[in-house]
Amino acid sequence: MRKDVYERMRYFVLEKIKPNYSAIARQYGVDPRTVKAAYLRAQSGETAVVRKRRSRRSKLDGYQDIIEDKYTTGCSARSIYDFIVEKGFTGKYTIVKDYCRRFRKTQTKKATIRVEHTIGLSAQVDWKEQVTMTDRNGVPHTFSIFLYVLPYSKFKFLRLTLDQKQNTLFKCLFEAFKTTGGIPKEIWFDNMSTVVDHKLSDFHHHRFNERFLSFSHNAGF
Repeated sequence: MRKDVYERMRYFVLEKIKPNYSAIARQYGVDPRTVKAAYLRAQSGETAVVRKRRSRRSKLDGYQDIIEDKYTTGCSARSIYDFIVEKGFTGKYTIVKDYCRRFRKTQTKKATIRVEHTIGLSAQVDWKEQVTMTDRNGVPHTFSIFLYVLPYSKFKFLRLTLDQKQNTLFKCLFEAFKTTGGIPKEIWFDNMSTVVDHKLSDFHHHRFNERFLSFSHNAGF
C-alpha cells in the first residue's frame, strides 16, 4: 500500500470526512479499491503496509495534509499547532512553525513558475475539504468550502456551500467577481469534474466541460 495514499486517508479519518474513493484514486493514479482499503486501515488504526526501510519517523506524520490545508487558507502556524494538538499531536510548536516556513517557500516557488502575479491577470479556484459541523440539537451538517484567490493581492474569497455542483460553482464565481469588482483574464481550477470532462480527457490533454466552457466565454475569462 502506498504510504502517501494511506496518510491522505488518515487525514480524512482525523477530520471525520467521508472520502470520494474514485476522485482520490484519479488524483493518485491508483485503483479506487486501493483508496478504500487505505481508508479502512486508517479507520481501524492500522499502519500502512509499505516496504521496510530504515527511516526516521517524524512527529508530523499524518498531520502534513492538515497543516498545508489550513496554512493555505491563511491560518497562522500557532493556530494550526493548537488545532492539531487537539487531534493528538505531541510535538513542539517549533516543528510546526518550521514546516510552515518550508511549505511557504515551496508554494512560492511553484507560484512563481505557474502564475504571473500581474494585477487583474489571474485567479485560482479550489474546493477545500468538506467539513461537518453539529448544531445545538446534535444534528450534523456537512459543508464544502469554495476558495477564490487573487495571487497578486493574496485576497481570498470563501463561501460555505451545501454541495459542489456546477450551478453552485457558477454562483460562487459570480459572488467572487462581484466582491472583487471584476473578472480576471485567467482562472486556474483544480481538476474538477464540473470544469473538465474526465471521460474525454487524458493525462496530456484536458477537454473542458461544454457547459462550463460556455459559462467562461460569457463571463469573459
